[in-house]
Amino acid sequence: MHNFPAINDRPVRLGVLISGGGSTLLNFLDCIRDGSLNAEVPLVIASQADCRGVQRARDAGLECVPIVRRDFASLADFSDAVFERLKAAEVDLVTMAGYLSLLRIPDEFLGRVLNIHPSLIPAFCGKGMFGDRVHKAVVARGVKVSGCTVHFADNEYDHGPVILQRSIDLPEAVSADEVGRLVFEQEKIAYPEAIRRVASGRLKIDERRTIYS
Repeated sequence: MHNFPAINDRPVRLGVLISGGGSTLLNFLDCIRDGSLNAEVPLVIASQADCRGVQRARDAGLECVPIVRRDFASLADFSDAVFERLKAAEVDLVTMAGYLSLLRIPDEFLGRVLNIHPSLIPAFCGKGMFGDRVHKAVVARGVKVSGCTVHFADNEYDHGPVILQRSIDLPEAVSADEVGRLVFEQEKIAYPEAIRRVASGRLKIDERRTIYS
């Protein structure tokens, strides 16, 4: 059993990884501004140079560095480049915020990388299940409840220990777009809370389980 050391004397330094519009990043910044999340964002890394989130991050005055998988000969080289930048920025936690590139997480970062998934893991998760694909699968299956999961990332898709989940009852005849909007409202609450729990030092990891006390 192990846990992340408490950070209560300064803001938590977040490295934020994005692939799209940066909505989760903007939510972090809103929470930082309103005082509900004691954090700062010294570095944003984008998996695509032209994704909308790059400009949004820069408009917010943040350093945003595109690191693109196709520019590297191997997954190992790509992952090394990402984590070397994160180490240089002295981040405490790495938050995958709609990040779609596969990474190999080095041992020193295990237990320090968080991901959010737009379903209640283990439902509707795994390789190829992300974004609208998840919400379309939810609608096609006709489930009555969906939600989001924040978990520690490891080197398997949607596999690491779950930190917290938030659920919602779905309306009848709901569309995938509406599911996405409803779930994102829960993500806006869940991800900052997960960061607070980890930074508190009170969240312990016991194999595949987390214990928060």
